Amino acid sequence: LLDALRGTNVVAGESGGITQHIGAYQIKTKGGDLITFLDTPGHEAFSEMRARGANVTDIVILVVAADDGLMPQTIEAINHTKAAGVPMIVAINKCDKPEANPQKVRERLLEHEVIVEDMGGETQDVEVSALKKQGLDTLIDKILLQSELLELVANPDRAAEGNVIEAQLDKGRGAVATILVRRGTLKVGDTFVVGAESGKVRAMINDQGQQVKSAGPSTPVEVLGLSGVPMAGDQMTVVENEARAREVAAYRQEQATKKRTTAAPTSFEHMFSALNTQVIEYPVVVKGDVQGSVEAIVSSLNKISTDEIKVRILHSGVGAITESDVTLAAASRAPLIGFNVRPNAKARQLAEREKISLRYYDVIYDLLEEVRGEMAGQLAPERIETVVGRAEVLQVFPAGKKDKAAGLLVLDGIIRKGLAARLTRDDVIVSRTNIASLRRFKDDVSEVRAGMECGAVLQDTNDIKPGDMLELFEVEERQRTL
Repeated sequence: LLDALRGTNVVAGESGGITQHIGAYQIKTKGGDLITFLDTPGHEAFSEMRARGANVTDIVILVVAADDGLMPQTIEAINHTKAAGVPMIVAINKCDKPEANPQKVRERLLEHEVIVEDMGGETQDVEVSALKKQGLDTLIDKILLQSELLELVANPDRAAEGNVIEAQLDKGRGAVATILVRRGTLKVGDTFVVGAESGKVRAMINDQGQQVKSAGPSTPVEVLGLSGVPMAGDQMTVVENEARAREVAAYRQEQATKKRTTAAPTSFEHMFSALNTQVIEYPVVVKGDVQGSVEAIVSSLNKISTDEIKVRILHSGVGAITESDVTLAAASRAPLIGFNVRPNAKARQLAEREKISLRYYDVIYDLLEEVRGEMAGQLAPERIETVVGRAEVLQVFPAGKKDKAAGLLVLDGIIRKGLAARLTRDDVIVSRTNIASLRRFKDDVSEVRAGMECGAVLQDTNDIKPGDMLELFEVEERQRTL
C-alpha cells in the first residue's frame, strides 16, 4: 500500500516480502500537503516497536486484507492504537480480488469495538487495492480530513525533540538512527542527547537518500554522529552544549546500570523456583542488523520457552558477528544466530576452529521454527509405555542349575518372548526383567494368549513367589516437540 502511495517499490528489497524494518516516508499530495508515513512491520514479534510507534503517530491506518480478515497481529494493532488514544482509519486492501468481502471485515471489526461510519460509528474506512492503485486518493483525502479535525500543530522555531524509530550500526557510517522530529527544527551541528547516548548531528539524510541541512516537525531523517546505538523509541532532545549532553547521557547510563544490577527482592516463589532447577537451558547469542529486529527476535525466543526448557540469551546486539560473540558462544557451546548479518573473517575462522554453529536467517518465522526444532531435540525423547499383557504366577519350579521358571496364568492380553516385564508383589515392583523363554507343556512357543497357562523363564531374576503378578509392556520412544 505504501509503495502504491509513494509510486516506488520498497517491498522488492525486503526479504520474504515482509517489512521488517520500520521505514519512514514522506508523501507529497496533489494539493501540496506533506504526509509522513511510518511503516511498521505487521509481524506480531514487532509489537513492542509498534506499541512505541503508535505513540509517535497522529493517525493510525489499519490495513486489513479483504480476503483473509483479521489476523492476531491486526487485533494487537487495534489494541495498541486504543491504548495510545490515536484515531484510526481502516484501509480494506485487496478489494480487487474476486473473493474479497469488505462487508465481512467491517462486521469482524465490530467484535473489537471498531465501528465504521457506515455502521453508525466514528471510524472512517476506505476500500483500496494497492495492486490496482484503486481508492488511494480517497484514502489521502480521509487522512487530510482527519488531520484537520485533530488540528495538528507544532512549533518549528525551537530546539528539536524527536523519537528514534530505528537505529543500527552501519559499517561505514557508525551508529545511525532514524529519527522522527516531533517539534522544533533539527539542524546539522546540533548537540543532542538520545536515551543514554549523546552526539552531534554530522549529517542528515531524508527518506529519498538525499542529504538535508535541517528537518522540521514530523520529518523523518537518518542522523549520523551518535556516540552509540540508541534503543528504538528513545527520546531525542537537543541541548545547549556538548558538556551538558555528556552529563545527561552519563547520568542516564548510570541509572540503566543501577536498574540492571539491583536484584529484585527475594520472595518465596523465587526461592522455590531457584530450588527447582530441573529446567534445561538453551543458550543462544543473537546478532541482527537493526535494534528493532533484535528486540523482536529476543522477545519471540523468550516466548517459545516452556517449563522444561527455556531459552537463555547470552548476548544480543546490533552489527556483524565479531570474535567476541564467537568466544562467548564457544564458552557455553551456544549457537550463534545472525539475522541479516554475517561474521567478519576472523570471527568465521574462530567459529570453524571452535566448531560453533553459525545460523543465518533473513525471515523471522524460519528462525523461530528452527530454534523450536532444535530445542525440542535437546529434550530427551518421550518414553511411551503400552501394557501388552498381565499374568499371575501360580507356582515356581527350578529350571537348570540356577534359574527358576514361573508357572503363569495369562489373565489378559498376550505374553510374547523377548518382551520387557515387571514383576510386582502386592503392587510393589520387585524386579524389571525380560521374558527369556516361554513353554507350553514341552514345546517352546513365541506367544501365549489370555486364559492359557504356560511356563516362563525370566532373565536375571530369581526372586519369584507364587501370587506375584507379571506385567508386560512395550516401550516406544517419541521425539519431543514444543
